[in-house]
Amino acid sequence: MAGMCLMLSALLSMQASAATILIVGDSISAAYGMDIRQGWVSLLEQRLQRQSATHQVINASVSGETTSGGLQRLPRLLRQHRPDLVVLELGGNDGLRGQPPALMQRNLERMVRLTQAGGGRVIVAGMRIPPNYGRAYTDAFAALFPAVARSTGSALVPFLLDGVGGRPEYMQADGLHPNVRAQALILKQVWPVLERELRQVEARRK
Repeated sequence: MAGMCLMLSALLSMQASAATILIVGDSISAAYGMDIRQGWVSLLEQRLQRQSATHQVINASVSGETTSGGLQRLPRLLRQHRPDLVVLELGGNDGLRGQPPALMQRNLERMVRLTQAGGGRVIVAGMRIPPNYGRAYTDAFAALFPAVARSTGSALVPFLLDGVGGRPEYMQADGLHPNVRAQALILKQVWPVLERELRQVEARRK
């Protein structure tokens, strides 16, 4: 009987410490061009499982998504899932369409504030766009992600595709989307920041 009580207590403790992680992204997180089980978000789930973590990962990423579209979808996602941690991986499609960086920054800041108002923590995934958009635009685009992180006090992955972007061996034939080989490298960029944020979530619950 005592052993059963200990097991039940341990189970309840694990459930209490489990976090809900919501990924709101575009094709990079939606595993465009491959089986969803091969994408970096699925690799994240597998890594957490290997560590016997009971965290729940919800991938709400949509290929082609923009910061404006993400902002429209986010309130429903927050109500539905009540995430402890949100990863915002958006902006690439805005950049490819030449949208003003100031608009992207406002949208991302609003998304962060909405999440924080519900008690969630946020990781902003930084992105870059090809140099053919011009130096002024590409610099402004790259700078908006750390600016969002600073203004909202959220965590930052400096460049999600570091070591991947611009390297043909890690890109699909279109030259825009990472291939299967790149997914572990993407997770490598996210993991240290996500692990640190999860520790903050867990500490807050104690």
